[in-house]
Amino acid sequence: MGDGIPTSPGRGYHAADGVTKVELLVIPDPDLDPEQAERVPRRLRAEIAALDVESIGHAPAAPAPDGAKGTDAVTAGAIVVALSAAGGVFPTLIDTVRDWLGRSSARHRVSVTIDGDTIELDYASDAERQALIDAYVRRHTGG
Repeated sequence: MGDGIPTSPGRGYHAADGVTKVELLVIPDPDLDPEQAERVPRRLRAEIAALDVESIGHAPAAPAPDGAKGTDAVTAGAIVVALSAAGGVFPTLIDTVRDWLGRSSARHRVSVTIDGDTIELDYASDAERQALIDAYVRRHTGG
């Protein structure tokens, strides 16, 4: 699995080669200390890496302002996943994000963007989250 997938932050798209690029923006619970918050996107990324994805990487970082130290939390939590359009992995990716959020007692949020269409998943009831996810997946799988 490679890093550095070229994409524009905030935009997933279907490439001509049959690969769908999905951007995930992981926003850790604001009550976590910085060290804990830094680990949150890495945990989700590890779970996604276990899926049958073409590749997974970090979204390109915007240039840091002069004098800035390190990356900001938003840049650190941006993950880009390339999926084979024929593989049907998109619903599995969304289920993985949903399950990951459901296992956490923290108030993390994950924004998922594909083809300019964004859904934000957070701490919600299982029924609320499932209804939202089902509609989103249908839009992007033709189901």
